[in-house]
Amino acid sequence: MYGPPMEEQHRGPAAPYALEVTGKDIAQLEASQADIPAGTPVNIAFLGNETHAQRITAARVIRACGFEPVPIISSRRLLSQQDLDTLVSELIIEVRPKRFLLVGGDPASPAGPYPDSLELLRSGVIERHGIRHVGIVAYPEGHPRIADAALWEALKWKLSFLADAGCSVEITTQFGFDADTVLRWIEQLRHEGFDTPVRIGVPGPTDVGKLLRFARQFGVAASAGIARRYGFSLAQLVHRVGPERFFERLLHGMEKRDVGAILYHLYPFGGIADGVRWMNRHAVSVTA
Repeated sequence: MYGPPMEEQHRGPAAPYALEVTGKDIAQLEASQADIPAGTPVNIAFLGNETHAQRITAARVIRACGFEPVPIISSRRLLSQQDLDTLVSELIIEVRPKRFLLVGGDPASPAGPYPDSLELLRSGVIERHGIRHVGIVAYPEGHPRIADAALWEALKWKLSFLADAGCSVEITTQFGFDADTVLRWIEQLRHEGFDTPVRIGVPGPTDVGKLLRFARQFGVAASAGIARRYGFSLAQLVHRVGPERFFERLLHGMEKRDVGAILYHLYPFGGIADGVRWMNRHAVSVTA
């Protein structure tokens, strides 16, 4: 079944994809408002050069546009428990998010008491704020600083912890290039007994050079072999490329597997307008 998460089924049809923005992208989001399906989840990135006030403003604009704000809470960027509780409380007061996405974050050293999202969960933030729907992230193509076995153990711990806490969970994957690896990862997740809905990360159309810069930033491996499979040349960094080959191979592979509930998450590296137009042409027919 390529359907929506159970909790979203009870609220009506799920949007076919989610997307991600920063506080600086809000004007782009407003400009593309007419092209984005109503109710689309919009993840709000937790950047080091933006303030909580910017994040809350972004959430307000997303809600006003008719979309669902999904605040990302970066464990390693939080200064203290008070910093965490102030941000979460204000977001709940201002926009009442249906879901928070809890991540570790990029900094090499934590700014406060939370070195990763496991410690954030252990902090009691779920209970203190009555959070019932949680998003977590996964890395089907691996992480440059974390062993695969450790990634799996952390993922299974979080899924079990959140189930015990009575929370619904949705997994968003990092974007990647190798659809076969993503499919094998989903198969392993299902084999482990987890039917958690998965949003597969899809990079929007962008220049090859920018795509590779984001790949390095987010720890996605980008070998020459994977680049050829994805459909671009490492010698043409200014060439604009979309995820057509990745997406086609992904859909073909899902036809042959029992992958469970699958949705999509757009990383609009080449701009929200181009990314949304691409997803509108490709994702709607898959999840309808």
